[in-house]
Amino acid sequence: MAERIGIIICDRYHNCAGGKCFRAFRERVGAFSVYQGKDAEIAAFTNCGGCPGGNIEYTGDEMLKNGITTVHLATCHLVGYPPCTRTDYFARYLKERFGLSVIIGSHPIPEKYHSMHTKLGSWNGPGWDARLAPAMASPELRSAYN
Repeated sequence: MAERIGIIICDRYHNCAGGKCFRAFRERVGAFSVYQGKDAEIAAFTNCGGCPGGNIEYTGDEMLKNGITTVHLATCHLVGYPPCTRTDYFARYLKERFGLSVIIGSHPIPEKYHSMHTKLGSWNGPGWDARLAPAMASPELRSAYN
């Protein structure tokens, strides 16, 4: 039986069609590399509902009812200007309230965001290395996701 995956994007990108996420899932790169060789499907795609993330409460329940086992808080939570300040809270809430597995990140961080956030120091500080790790990739792969 396929693992069922849900993706929650940042509402700042609510018009996103999910192209980079779906491509990365198909290629099993970025945070989707954990599904390499596994039977898995994306079964839900939505947004957080905008700051402060009101849709997290409702979408978690809906995902659970529809058999979602793992939720990806999409890479856009990490690369927005500024990065979402609620991502860790969303992850904790989805785990504690619904028992869902949560991975921060989806497609590889595009190089254009990587270089600018590095320059701005956006990702300096406690917890950032671990938070970014699932969506980090080689410079070549990051450039392919620009």
